[in-house]
Amino acid sequence: MEVKWTTKALSDLARLYDFLSSVDKRAAARTIQLLGAAPARLVVHPRLGEKLEEFAPREVRRVLVGRYEMRYELRESTIYILRVWHTREER
Repeated sequence: MEVKWTTKALSDLARLYDFLSSVDKRAAARTIQLLGAAPARLVVHPRLGEKLEEFAPREVRRVLVGRYEMRYELRESTIYILRVWHTREER
């Protein structure tokens, strides 16, 4: 399996970093590193996350990484990271 980040997911990481770095730059960097590394476990276990039926027939799933939600889509041999946000954010 290969992991690809969508433009929106990368924008989410930038937004989260900007928000967190205004308070603590080291904590912001650690958080982004954690989120960036999280898809590695999906390569081994691609169906680890909860399937979101509202996206059917697409196979969109969500996984929690600490207090962050990461949504991803499985397509053939690729995992697309779709969006990332803090669970306290209104979505």
